[in-house]
Amino acid sequence: MSTPNNSARLRRLLTAACLSAAALAASLPTGSPARAATSASVAPPRPVSAAEAGTSSWLRTHPQEADRFFRDLPKGGDLHNHLSGAVRTEYLIRMAADDGLCIDATMTAVEAPCGPGTRPAADALTDARFRQAVIRAWSMQDFPRNESGHDHFFATFGKFGAATWHRGKMLADVAGTAAAQNQTYLETMVSPAFAGARQLAEDVGWDADLAALHRRLLAGGRLDRLVADAEEEADTADAEFRDTARCATAAPRPACRITVRWVTQVSRGSSPERVFTQIALGLRLAEHDQRFVAVNLVQPEDGEIALRDYRLHMRMLDYLHGVYPRAHITLHAGELVPGLVKPEDLTFHIDDAVRTGRAERIGHGVDLVHEDDWRRLARDMARRQIAVEVPLTSNAQILQVEGAEHPFPVYRKYGVPVVLSTDDPGISRGDIGQEYQRAARTYGLDYAELKDLARASLEYAFLPGRSLWRPDPVRQGFRPVQECRAARSQRCERFLATSPKARLEWRQEQSFHAFEARYTS
Repeated sequence: MSTPNNSARLRRLLTAACLSAAALAASLPTGSPARAATSASVAPPRPVSAAEAGTSSWLRTHPQEADRFFRDLPKGGDLHNHLSGAVRTEYLIRMAADDGLCIDATMTAVEAPCGPGTRPAADALTDARFRQAVIRAWSMQDFPRNESGHDHFFATFGKFGAATWHRGKMLADVAGTAAAQNQTYLETMVSPAFAGARQLAEDVGWDADLAALHRRLLAGGRLDRLVADAEEEADTADAEFRDTARCATAAPRPACRITVRWVTQVSRGSSPERVFTQIALGLRLAEHDQRFVAVNLVQPEDGEIALRDYRLHMRMLDYLHGVYPRAHITLHAGELVPGLVKPEDLTFHIDDAVRTGRAERIGHGVDLVHEDDWRRLARDMARRQIAVEVPLTSNAQILQVEGAEHPFPVYRKYGVPVVLSTDDPGISRGDIGQEYQRAARTYGLDYAELKDLARASLEYAFLPGRSLWRPDPVRQGFRPVQECRAARSQRCERFLATSPKARLEWRQEQSFHAFEARYTS
């Protein structure tokens, strides 16, 4: 958790958060639970099995063992994860030392040789005081009181960036943490063929005619060469991952069990031509290589260019989705609070991402109740099953939004699918178990509700194949498809053989069965 600080910017954010909390409280459905559920079009609570009830009872009566419980809870997938920000800070320091990097007076990793005022990164392996200073600069641990959480968080990427060139090693670290947290699936964000995409964008320049701009990217096969470069990078990362995690040995590490897919991140603070080029590359890559599944816009949503070009970026996505309809889109949208941006910038980002940007999932969505006609938006997201990726710890650290101020319960009231995510757990100094425990403690969730949140993390993953569950499971309940109503049947086995998504979901159900048995036997 971040600590309070005295910056003027943070005071504005805290004041705004209080106002946001008042608006949120006023906006929540009131009256009896039945009336609230009816007004928000939410199905009544589902029946709870004896095993689920017993597990909930055990958790209530053994609070001292909550950490172990939430570590071992089967938690499905992490759908909102930035690879470089997810790596443990200590491992970033190790990689910086292995690469012979230096750390300057601003605690930024730089290339050797180490000049005046810099120290070898390797010193942080033996000098505990220096190591703690680096950790504070590269993460949210005890960050300086004269910085806002927002500013410190986003500054960390520039400080450790030089240490993040080994994608496979980073993945081994992040997937290892996911496995230790009893997860099976990871979608993580990277920037494929980054330098090549920047050069291509500079070469073609900007053209407001998006179709013409796309043709210029394709001319001479240049965009396809970028796709090939990105695939070669992925091949190298895969090999480095397998080597680091010892996947081909007699004793593979748990990380090897994680199913991983890549999401192409697009730098929304860049020039229009660079943003368009990265989107086109990411979508074309997702249609060409099954390891890549989607695109997402990253960098602060409140940045000057991000705000100025927000609607333009959504139009780019709208156009390119028509060209590459099989690729998925998930978007950071609504990672804003009053006081961080002008009031008018709070009124349309989520709506525009959903309606124009073609987002199938939304990341953060914190400013929901400030959107124009937000109730209609929430109902539409529920009807269309557009999930919200919620990293509670990140929202608390960056935006100082948590508890009753957070729209987590509003999304759930309206039947919008919610998936708990980590965002940047290396920077946040947390893990997915912390997110589930925080949700349970803050919002009074029982085990059955946590179980359905974990199910949703695979239901709304960008995995191929049909789901194990019948449509609209958040509002209609997680009911098996017709083929698998009879467990262990040949018909169900044939169905599972055709669907990677359903196989992971089936595996999760088996894990739930074993998990519950530990607490009800």
